[in-house]
Amino acid sequence: MATISTHPVTDRTPGKPAATLYVGHVMHARLKPVVHRFRYRVMSLLLDLDRLAEADRISPLFGINRRALYSFHERDHGDGDGSSLRRYAERRAAECGLSLAGGRVELLCYPRLLGFGFNPLSVYFCRDASARLVLVLYEVRNTFGEVHTYCVPVHGGDESAVGLRQQHAKTFYVSPFVPLAAQYLFRINPPIDTVKLRILETDADGPLLAATFHGRRRALTTAALLWSLAALPLVTFKIAAAIHWEALRLWLKGVPWVPRPSAPRRPRSSRALAAKAPRWNTWVVSIRRIDGNATAPGDHPAERRQHACGPATADTPGLPLCQ
Repeated sequence: MATISTHPVTDRTPGKPAATLYVGHVMHARLKPVVHRFRYRVMSLLLDLDRLAEADRISPLFGINRRALYSFHERDHGDGDGSSLRRYAERRAAECGLSLAGGRVELLCYPRLLGFGFNPLSVYFCRDASARLVLVLYEVRNTFGEVHTYCVPVHGGDESAVGLRQQHAKTFYVSPFVPLAAQYLFRINPPIDTVKLRILETDADGPLLAATFHGRRRALTTAALLWSLAALPLVTFKIAAAIHWEALRLWLKGVPWVPRPSAPRRPRSSRALAAKAPRWNTWVVSIRRIDGNATAPGDHPAERRQHACGPATADTPGLPLCQ
């Protein structure tokens, strides 16, 4: 019998469901050394990690930690051992000096379909007891079975009318066509009626790759899951297949191959150096051209601050460490 972890929480938005769907499109655009772009329709799942037992009862076609047409399994995320993802988020928050006691933690990810799922990126939205977003966990998975979590606190000035802006140095091998010496610039509109994730990856010479997800909320019901099965057939299989198909297309276009490091230090989550990001007002033009959303350029506190979860070390003077 499947077990579902529970945890008491006081921050529950009245009327907000334990689980909901977001249907939309994923777009990737390679900007150099060749231009390469693709766009796919997908369906994401947003879960309140304190209400998994409630989510498990929403539809007979959806299950938590058990077999169903569509399902969510805690062992697919966090430490990978099926333990509580709520407690995993709390532990990661504590490493950054933050408390999630009394707050809500939501996870945006792809569900399994017919027992199969693959999540290139899962995002945890972590709030404190006052319902303030204080931490975002970016859980990145590659096709080699490795997972890495970037833990990025939300600081004053990160949020504005155009959404949440964050940055982090890249320290985890994802693609054989993208080097490790890169920087992630995140721009997020957290899930409400819609959700928007935008990631711009840059290197020393400027923008390299842009990826976006724009989704619209849809209630998780039996009818909605049946609709998804018909409108997005084998969507989770398509996600995994598309990664390999687009990699083949890049190889055929002559994009240089970047060898995979032979022995990652900590495959699930490791310390990452927080590095100074390129200027937002330089790269925002590229984001605007790619996703079609107007964004006012200008300085941003993220340009001048390194997100840190700990002090600098002797090996990296002046560079704080962040999980």
